[in-house]
Amino acid sequence: PGREVVQVRVDFDPGSVAPKHWHPGEEIIYVLEGTLEYELEGQPPVTVKAGDVLFVPARTVHSARNVGSGNGAELATYVVEKGLPLLTLLK
Repeated sequence: PGREVVQVRVDFDPGSVAPKHWHPGEEIIYVLEGTLEYELEGQPPVTVKAGDVLFVPARTVHSARNVGSGNGAELATYVVEKGLPLLTLLK
């Protein structure tokens, strides 16, 4: 109750960065293609490639970067609180 599931495909051009942000719920990342590096607050960077899965706990500040030479893509599944913005960017 009070939560919803949202799925989004996110594509990253080579070298592109998703700036630091957080979500009002958990995010499960399935890498569809390429090589992506994620920085989760309080943890060392982690590099994942096609077929890998990464779990981001609720309200954890994180960012992502395409470190490969081609397109990078993920299927992001969010289990978030209803009525809140899907993501909040940090200033």
